[in-house]
Amino acid sequence: MYVVLAAQPADAAVPGSDAVGSGGLVRLTPVADDGGAGPGPVTSAPHVVARDGLAAAVHDREGSAGNLPRWTWDDTNRWYPALLSAGERVERGRDLRLAHRILRTSSLVAGSAFATAAPNGWDTLGHAPVAGAPAPGALRAPQEESLFDLAPTGPRRGAAAGVPASDRSSTGEQARGLDPVAELAAQEVAVAGSSAPGRLRLLLAAESAGALAAAEMHHAGLPWRAEVHDEILTEVLGPRPPEGRRPEKLEALAGQIRAALDAPATLNPDSHPDLLRAMEYAGVGARSLRKWELEKIDHPVVAPLLEYKNLYRLYTANGWSWLDHWVRDGRFRTDYVVGGVVTGRWSSTGGGALQLPRSVRRSVQADPGWVLVVADAAQLEPRVLAGLAADETMAAAGAGGDMYAGIVATGAVPTRELAKVGMLGAMYGGTTGASGQVLPRLSRAFPRAMGLVEDAARTGERGGVVSTWLGRTSPPPGQAWDAAQSGALGDGAPADAAGLARSSARSWGRFTRNFVVQGTAAEWALCWIASIRRRLWELPVVAEPNAGPAPFADRAHLVFFLHDEVVVHAPAALADEVARQVREAAVEAGRLLFGDFPVAFPLTVATVASYADAK
Repeated sequence: MYVVLAAQPADAAVPGSDAVGSGGLVRLTPVADDGGAGPGPVTSAPHVVARDGLAAAVHDREGSAGNLPRWTWDDTNRWYPALLSAGERVERGRDLRLAHRILRTSSLVAGSAFATAAPNGWDTLGHAPVAGAPAPGALRAPQEESLFDLAPTGPRRGAAAGVPASDRSSTGEQARGLDPVAELAAQEVAVAGSSAPGRLRLLLAAESAGALAAAEMHHAGLPWRAEVHDEILTEVLGPRPPEGRRPEKLEALAGQIRAALDAPATLNPDSHPDLLRAMEYAGVGARSLRKWELEKIDHPVVAPLLEYKNLYRLYTANGWSWLDHWVRDGRFRTDYVVGGVVTGRWSSTGGGALQLPRSVRRSVQADPGWVLVVADAAQLEPRVLAGLAADETMAAAGAGGDMYAGIVATGAVPTRELAKVGMLGAMYGGTTGASGQVLPRLSRAFPRAMGLVEDAARTGERGGVVSTWLGRTSPPPGQAWDAAQSGALGDGAPADAAGLARSSARSWGRFTRNFVVQGTAAEWALCWIASIRRRLWELPVVAEPNAGPAPFADRAHLVFFLHDEVVVHAPAALADEVARQVREAAVEAGRLLFGDFPVAFPLTVATVASYADAK
């Protein structure tokens, strides 16, 4: 049973009464779930409740016998945080915004009425920040993703053109004239008519479960000891400086940099243009401030400058201002963006959640009587590649735990390091150096797996799109790519036009090569998260609650997720059971994606008091 939530329009009559909506009412529409074939008819008249009564209505339905409802809404972040604040958790959900974005571009529904319809308000419905979260981008640390984690996803080419910027936020379906009941029906018609409805349904369910988990992790927060964080900063940087001043250690290093360059006291090492000019004047010979270039230079300024850069990043990304801004009531809370990267990986709108440096992880400490269960999937992407390609030889290489050691045992390569370099080259398009030398040997040993990524690369080089195992599809290359290709064809094309076209084609081929692997790995991780979330809720409540909010204060719960790693805050007495459930969830995720194909997804699991002790 779907229960579709929507704001009751202010001028709409309330069923069963003479009243009209007041803007503070919510309409709940029951829609039958037709046994996996999509939604059936509306089963009864919509039920209207006041917004402050929504939590009670959810509680009643979640506590009823039989199948739990699938709460369906335009954006999880617009509805779920308020329920969590009232102490209510839901088991299942459907995020129509996330599902719409997947279906509009999935190759599995290409040519359908849903995919070819003119852009509408659902195409421009943006991620709604969690209520109460700091402003997006505030004190945001740079998010360093892998080579092909592109910009956060948004309307693709040809969609949502001409929509005013002021209308690109999630302001609600009433303002946009959106009908979530009609949207649910249209989505399910598209899924039912797709070339792989089972896979698409799993993807939409996993994406929506991820949205629930992300909201719950924001609500519960990552346990964070502010006093420990302050101690770390003081040890490394010196005491907290007055506003507008550098910490002692940075100021001392700035003096050393000026002395090494014979520069005036006014030189600001935080200004890259001024610093480069001073280095040029001193004859240092650096063309940039990149670490790899500076390390090649023999000059007294290099050592203090590299140390300054390292400490400055800590100070700006996770210093005292970050601590003041992001840690409240002993918890760090970030706004995860589910599917924020085109491959389906998550991003975040602030706080650097996806890039917590090791230097501050000692601040992440479990509450008294509780522990952190930290688990990460070993060599996730090559295992996913084996499953994608149904390459039994490659899957068998990973059966013993260490896939790279297993590849060596096949005789394909002589060392583990070469196996790792070669596999990364295959998935990311490395064709030079050791990677290029190893790839032919890997292709002979694992032709199905290597052939799959090569086919994906060739598709990208031709300007085509590729899809993950469950059906998320890559974007087309874009106008710059089109211009580069067409620019090489004209009679008056510049001499370097052909080279530019080949280079851009190869670059996009590297993207599509990795998209199928990284995107499917993200799908596995979503299924893993969904399974962990369900399993943890089934564990017993405990008598000694943690310091966090209901409904997770007396239950083991997820508090952090990073691509292939999770952190669970758990009662110490349940630590072993939590670890077992997390491992079983990994097995379940593999089975959901690849059935009985024998590819293993082993985990490294540690039970610790502090996140810093996990690795």
